[in-house]
Amino acid sequence: MARGWESKSVESQMDAAEQGPGSPNSPLSEEQKSTKREREILLLARANLMRQIEATSNERHVAALRQALNDLDNKIAKLA
Repeated sequence: MARGWESKSVESQMDAAEQGPGSPNSPLSEEQKSTKREREILLLARANLMRQIEATSNERHVAALRQALNDLDNKIAKLA
């Protein structure tokens, strides 16, 4: 079954959204890919720590988690 022009337009919009705003059409270098991957991993770890902080009632554990969060924030800032 042939696809109409509307579905092709939607597909191209989805592809553009995946690339993100301001992303040129040129591919990323290996170093850029590695840095982006590392940043995404750190952001996921940060989100996980935030969930743990919200769920934890032990003050000592919260303090340790906040220190880990601070360390992650420093690493993320260095990658930016």
